[in-house]
Amino acid sequence: MKLVTFDDGLVGRIAEEDVVEFDVASMREYFERDGAVEETGRRFRLSEVRLRAPIVPKKFFHTAGNFREHHEDLVRVDWSHPVNKGIVFFQNVDAIIGPEDAIVYPDNLTRELDYELELAVVIGRPGRFFTAEQAVEHIAGYLIFNDITARDIQRREMQSGVFSFSKAIDTFCPIGPYIVTADEIGDPHNLDMELRVNGDVRQKSSTSRLSVSIPQLVAYHSPQVYSAGDLITTGTIAGVAASTDDPFANYLKPGDVVEAEIEGLGVLRNRVVSWREAHGTDAPPAEQWV
Repeated sequence: MKLVTFDDGLVGRIAEEDVVEFDVASMREYFERDGAVEETGRRFRLSEVRLRAPIVPKKFFHTAGNFREHHEDLVRVDWSHPVNKGIVFFQNVDAIIGPEDAIVYPDNLTRELDYELELAVVIGRPGRFFTAEQAVEHIAGYLIFNDITARDIQRREMQSGVFSFSKAIDTFCPIGPYIVTADEIGDPHNLDMELRVNGDVRQKSSTSRLSVSIPQLVAYHSPQVYSAGDLITTGTIAGVAASTDDPFANYLKPGDVVEAEIEGLGVLRNRVVSWREAHGTDAPPAEQWV
């Protein structure tokens, strides 16, 4: 199934050209109830609803370093510190936006706004301390995540070996456009991945290039305790702006349209807008103390 949150927070599934509504208060509750929910009987035309971020999880586990090509890309251009396996931090769930929502460029904070296409795994069953073999029972589905990052802030953070602020700013967490249940995906380790900016391909790879399997990744982080509806991401592929020969020609700017696509999971499209376009005022001065 393709599961969606739409309009003012309604939950349902896509059925060809329609959305069938579920009798449940949120997508997170849908997974907490193991999908045992009734349909309300209401159907909406897909073309007439507004898709929202599919889910706001209790916890958003953000991992990195699982595509070696991204690490090698950054080493090639001598970018700050290496990105090694096993990195994890919690993403700010209040920064989540959905398909067609605007990424707001906070020019008071950054001049190096970057993109990172990632696969996100939806945890369907709570658990802790389980094996890779058992992890399959906890994986409910998949969706697309575009990890928007302020590279200038990230470089400062990485001097201490940890980063979070650079990726957790308001609107920096686009996910969607829907959740595809695991039974529809088959092998998640053979999905084409592509990110485009204004139609130009910037990132192109495949989940087959993961250096750790998805069950291994999910199991490795299970000691941190999963709740139903949690998300865990795989890290990005090669081709981020920071690793190009001319990063400032490729960093995101207001007016850019970013399309993140993973085979079978749809296209997550977001436009970058200025603070003034989003809020009608200039960006407030950023507090500086570091």
